[in-house]
Amino acid sequence: MRRRKMAAISFDPRINRQTSKNSHGVIIEEIEGLIRVYKDGHIERPPIIPSVPCNVATVNDVTAKDVVIDKFTNLWARIYVSNRSGTLPLLVYFHGGGFCVGSAAWSVYHEFLANLASKASCIILSINFRLAPENRLPTAYDDGIDAFTWVKQQALNGSPEHKWWLSRCNFSSMFLAGDSAGANIAYNVATRLESRYNPESMTKPLCFKGIILIQPFFGGEARTLSEKNMTQPANSALTLSASDTYWRLSLPLGSNRDHPYCNPLANGASKLRDLRLPAIMVGISELDILKDRNSEFCSALTRAGKRVETVTYKGVGHAFQILHNSHLSHTRVQEMVSHIKTFINQ
Repeated sequence: MRRRKMAAISFDPRINRQTSKNSHGVIIEEIEGLIRVYKDGHIERPPIIPSVPCNVATVNDVTAKDVVIDKFTNLWARIYVSNRSGTLPLLVYFHGGGFCVGSAAWSVYHEFLANLASKASCIILSINFRLAPENRLPTAYDDGIDAFTWVKQQALNGSPEHKWWLSRCNFSSMFLAGDSAGANIAYNVATRLESRYNPESMTKPLCFKGIILIQPFFGGEARTLSEKNMTQPANSALTLSASDTYWRLSLPLGSNRDHPYCNPLANGASKLRDLRLPAIMVGISELDILKDRNSEFCSALTRAGKRVETVTYKGVGHAFQILHNSHLSHTRVQEMVSHIKTFINQ
């Protein structure tokens, strides 16, 4: 049965409707304007947001270049380096898009991250991980671990071609960050790092200082009040139906939304206490359907003894920082950048 979902981004999906007939038959999953999955396995991602090369200038004092991390999996990153003097904190960043769409080359991320690198005076590695449903979770987490391992190797014995950004890094101040599904990836990469390495060797020579989670994309079989009752405007970046579709396309086959990749609290919060996590900043949007789930997650982390800084952005919804789909977006983006700058420099 075809499941058709409404547009999940602040753009008119009609511009991407294909008028020509295709030969792929029945569409079994669709988020209009973003992704179509056909019964024969064919997948279409209409170019609702343009991709831009790294040399497209958005701010004057930031240099951006693309680097290959793993040519066999096509894992790459776009690196943003502020031209401010001295060594700078390092953010390893994962973009949003429900694990199914998005790119480190999307113009909205290029603009947002170049601005963040400039205003927060940091270096950002924006990771272009593999997407679902072709590569279901935990592939994105694996790519995140591979990206972290690559950064660690560069810090230990970086090649001359990477000196342009390595020489500017303060490796004692490294952060994992992301928005929406990218925040989910950042969190799961952090927990995997904690379980894979002992504390002494976990990140050396890097010092893992914190995690920045912007509107983290989590879910669950039981609905929260904001998921059930939060009325979303036509240009909402995330509706409940779109959220459900993303999870169907990205979770391991046969899983439901209480899988730990989706719901980190599904099996109780007891395991959180055993995790050795650094400081965590969580950004919540007041009009986001994820608001209550994000708040519950923060409360569980706090009860488990983690250091959590929660910031709520008033009057804006999911992904406002990249879509600018509210008259308050510009002001709230400035606030977010200021909060991140304070968090990474404390």
